[in-house]
Amino acid sequence: MSVQEILEAHPRPLIADATVLARCLDECGACEATCTICADACAAELDAELVRCVRLCLDCADACAAAMRILGRQTDAHPPSQLNVLETCLAACRACADECELHAAHHRHCAISAAECRRCEQACEALRAALTTLQ
Repeated sequence: MSVQEILEAHPRPLIADATVLARCLDECGACEATCTICADACAAELDAELVRCVRLCLDCADACAAAMRILGRQTDAHPPSQLNVLETCLAACRACADECELHAAHHRHCAISAAECRRCEQACEALRAALTTLQ
């Protein structure tokens, strides 16, 4: 079962187009996992230069998890909360991608994490645009 399928089966109207919403939720889930793994890999490198990367990866993973949970709930939605969590996720993805890109040439896990953060950022931007046009 895909996220889009379960969204389309929801009895209430969705907060946005099912395809846009599902893409955002899917990317948030992938970004959460990728950033968590990247933080762990950075910690395993035993490189003091990666301390900020660990922090931003963990922040991003937590922001993505929160966004995925809050934006996935369709019943009696609270638009200000949804937009706030989306903005938080966007900021965390940008910060994490920027930091991981600094280390990408030397650490493959950072290159992978940066790319995933950028994909999540794009999906969140698309959802934010959809949400703002509905309000």
